[in-house]
Amino acid sequence: MTIRRLDSRDADILIEGAQARAETIGVPMCIAVTDEAGQLIAFRRMDGGKVTSTTIAIDKAFTAAGARKATHEYGQASQPGAPAYGIASAIGGRLMVVGGGLPVMLDNEPLGGIGVSSGTPDQDRDVAQAGLDAFNAHLTRLSSG
Repeated sequence: MTIRRLDSRDADILIEGAQARAETIGVPMCIAVTDEAGQLIAFRRMDGGKVTSTTIAIDKAFTAAGARKATHEYGQASQPGAPAYGIASAIGGRLMVVGGGLPVMLDNEPLGGIGVSSGTPDQDRDVAQAGLDAFNAHLTRLSSG
């Protein structure tokens, strides 16, 4: 069995898909893609993307890849009284609990993460999902042709 890993071409597909959605909704974003270990593969700050969102996007991708779950799921689980309360301060504060970080998976195996920041949490999540959708469409084209 060949282990699939994200490479720079994959990251470009994820980023291009996310950027296209960001342009459609009119919100310039910071977009990061990491490998399965949470290490940065690629990053793009769109013209007008918030400077303060650079680190946040990278950390959202890091969290999604490392935890293998969406950052908004941590947001729900990290509220006072919830099972993961306080987790946002773990790993030097790198764990993100705000929407916009999604794991990149293939056949239930982690490939990495995509993190988006500069809009509202819902906008960030929507744009990250568009990046995943573009990547999944690319994989479908590869497997069918």
